[in-house]
Amino acid sequence: MKALVTGGAGFIGSHLCEALVRRGDTVFVLDDLSTGRFENIERLEGVTCVVDSTLNQEIVRDLVREVDVVFHLAATLGVQLVVDEPIRTIVNNIRGTETVLEEACRYRRRLLLASTSEVYGKSDREVFREDDDRIMGSTHLSRWSYAESKAIDEFLALAYWRSKRLSGVTVRLFNTVGPRQTGRYGMVIPRFVRAALRGEPITVYGDGKQSRCFAYVGDVVPALVALMDRKDINGEIFNVGSTQRITIGELAEQVTKQTGSRSPIVSVPYDEAYGPGYEDMRHRAPCLDKIRAAIGYEPKTTLTEILDAVIAEMRRDPLLDQ
Repeated sequence: MKALVTGGAGFIGSHLCEALVRRGDTVFVLDDLSTGRFENIERLEGVTCVVDSTLNQEIVRDLVREVDVVFHLAATLGVQLVVDEPIRTIVNNIRGTETVLEEACRYRRRLLLASTSEVYGKSDREVFREDDDRIMGSTHLSRWSYAESKAIDEFLALAYWRSKRLSGVTVRLFNTVGPRQTGRYGMVIPRFVRAALRGEPITVYGDGKQSRCFAYVGDVVPALVALMDRKDINGEIFNVGSTQRITIGELAEQVTKQTGSRSPIVSVPYDEAYGPGYEDMRHRAPCLDKIRAAIGYEPKTTLTEILDAVIAEMRRDPLLDQ
């Protein structure tokens, strides 16, 4: 099989490329390298990388024409980047997805759209199901532009299925983590581990009582592949993540323990970190009933094992997160 992975040089995308190559697929990558790293995929045989954007419709058309399936992971993401560059977030995420969907529809290519748990907004729920209502913050807060742009992506993908019968599925990823993830744009685990290994203060935003569930990329990627292989499943949205919950304050403590670091843990108000009026989800945990029923998905890697893998990688390559 031939597959196109947009955003394939990024954290999740590069792991997906590895999985596809392992099973014998030919892989094409489209990535503008704005947040991805060519080093993530340069050693993979059977991968062709085109450095360009999903906004370039001619390039997208040429690549989609050559493949059988499309994994659309390219997006502007990361809290810091979204807050700093709201126009880039909205344009890349909506116009880029529209371009990919249009070309996938033109050539009738099955497509997986990577969305995010952010689309649930600031609901006070602790566990989220795919059909739950969403609660969004004010449009004056650019922080919500990422969530809204990905929600529009979901609406577009569903519309292409319902109106034009474009085969495919959407996945809402919940805090996927592991080796190769960078903390430059606000990703919490690499940011904490980097600080701990350097003996620098570990900065917790807010009161540290907000909770998250961290899923290992090595568990998430096989689920994406399995969903794409289920050609009888179309026009559906699936949560993908872990159900092992931890507060961010507890996470900081666990990182110091597993690194053997003496780094102090300091709290910084959200307003100081991201500007006035910043809002966050208090809890974020996925209901996995739907994806379990579809492909038997179960996250297997514990948070302790995830942290061990990230710590080991950062010790091997101290410049990884620069």
